[in-house]
Amino acid sequence: MAKTLKDYPEVSLRPEDLDGKIDFANIFGRPAPVHIEIGTGKAAFLLNQAKAHPDLNFLGIERARKYYRYAVDRIGRWGLTNVRIIRTDAAHFLAESVPDTSIECFHIYFPDPWPKKRHHKRRFLNPANLEQLLRCLKPAGRIKIATDHADYFEQIEKVLAACTSQLEKTDFLPTAGADTGEWVGTNFERKYLKENRPIYTLAVKKHPAPE
Repeated sequence: MAKTLKDYPEVSLRPEDLDGKIDFANIFGRPAPVHIEIGTGKAAFLLNQAKAHPDLNFLGIERARKYYRYAVDRIGRWGLTNVRIIRTDAAHFLAESVPDTSIECFHIYFPDPWPKKRHHKRRFLNPANLEQLLRCLKPAGRIKIATDHADYFEQIEKVLAACTSQLEKTDFLPTAGADTGEWVGTNFERKYLKENRPIYTLAVKKHPAPE
């Protein structure tokens, strides 16, 4: 029997309810540093990280309806009040709804690699989207990335290397849900580790604003 997934209005954000740039303090009911995960999957990262860091606010963006509904149900059942999830296109959402210098950290774990060459233009991590990530990040804010796809990782490194005037590499520390030998503890990572695929990680920090 298929599992019944419940909607939790206190967890799910509706794109149609947003008008202009988001006031995160209003969305979460409190001011706190905001972390955004792009591509939540089944919300394994969000669940563990939000439980470990109740002092932070977490927003998950998921395009696929089946994963979005699962993530909302999972977070809602746990009763976590510091997580919101929205089903939308991440690039559009960043450009239209996220204010300048408002985000503490972006988490991008196992994004769709679009492996066929003719589809590479659909990859999320490209110069235009990086420009939006940098606009949204606070000074000293971070971007954390993990992928199992060597070719995509090479492209990511090139995209980030073009912004060395704004970014510097920093240590990628395992997240709260990661077990021994894992980086982020997501369903995708565990699947790929069982298949003995190498996992590539990268973390960068935005340069502080000049004094």
